[in-house]
Amino acid sequence: MNASPSTSPSASSAAAPRTPLRVALIGYGLAGSVFHAPLVSATEGLVLDTVVTSDPGRQAQAREAHPGVHVTGSADELWERAGDGEDALGLVVIASPNKTHVPLATAALTAGIPVVVDKPLAATAAEARELAALAERTGTFLSVFQNRRWDNDFLTVRRLLADGELGEIQRFESRYERWRPQLKGGWRESGAPEEIGGLLYDLGSHVVDQALVLFGPAVRVYAETDVRRPGAEADDDTFIAITHANGVRSHLYVSATAAQLGPRFRVLGSRAGYVKYGLDPQEAALREGLRPGGAGGAAWGEEPEHLWGRLGSGESPLTGGGVPVPTVPGDYPAYYAAVEEALRTGGPAPVTAYEAAQCLAVLEAARTSSRDGSVVAV
Repeated sequence: MNASPSTSPSASSAAAPRTPLRVALIGYGLAGSVFHAPLVSATEGLVLDTVVTSDPGRQAQAREAHPGVHVTGSADELWERAGDGEDALGLVVIASPNKTHVPLATAALTAGIPVVVDKPLAATAAEARELAALAERTGTFLSVFQNRRWDNDFLTVRRLLADGELGEIQRFESRYERWRPQLKGGWRESGAPEEIGGLLYDLGSHVVDQALVLFGPAVRVYAETDVRRPGAEADDDTFIAITHANGVRSHLYVSATAAQLGPRFRVLGSRAGYVKYGLDPQEAALREGLRPGGAGGAAWGEEPEHLWGRLGSGESPLTGGGVPVPTVPGDYPAYYAAVEEALRTGGPAPVTAYEAAQCLAVLEAARTSSRDGSVVAV
């Protein structure tokens, strides 16, 4: 693996502290400042070395939040820091606008520097597969940041499925809804195709990835995408229906215009159903400045009992039906811990580019389905 300062330690050095891998973060907006910088900084074996942002205000924020970090306005200098030198980078994290993901990842992989790219990896499945092939040709690590595989509710559903609590799954409902009637502006709400904006590629990347992880490949996709808010350019209210190869049907909702929020998950099986309201608390904690391993770190990702989902049959959870199910604590730090381990040992990425390509194939099919009013084979 190129540009990895360390490989598996020998028996004589296994107990010695490992030199932290230097990490460069490109982009210091929401993704960079709230998610990547704090999680990298909290990961043993990684150190945030450089932040790349051309915005003076964000440069100041990065210096204040991470004293001693090198801040620069351009990523160009990063590509010269490959190899095994004292200043070598062990990882580049790309958290810049979506349209920059492919060119920046291409530059990092070509230079031989391991790279993590925030979702969506690319605009198309073909581009994602091309990046995966480039990583293989150069022998360079590539992973995609899909942090919601480590949400508390998702981990709980995985446990229930593994334990057979629900029986044979018939339908999976997932909602990532918000009430944001006023536009915020910026590239995420742009209708320009090159920006890769809109909820389909933003929140849709999360709910589709989760469905594929739980129930495997998609064979058919139907979608409805709408632009509902005055002045909006990109989709802000979207529904995606997936038929999986194993027969499970996933119904996925992402919206910025939901005046009443539905359950985050409703999983219906032949034996029982599971219903869970509310979002994983980790994003809110990170926004508030809390950090894994900090004060109260032992309770990171946990939620109070009154927010637990309920498991049962024939009764509404809103009226106390079913049995409360302890929610598995969320664990965003596990992603970068797995990245660090993979960089040290040459092991697999926690989320691969090929998995990202499968997700993008569904998103592309959803866009086609919505435009044509058809069911699209994947």
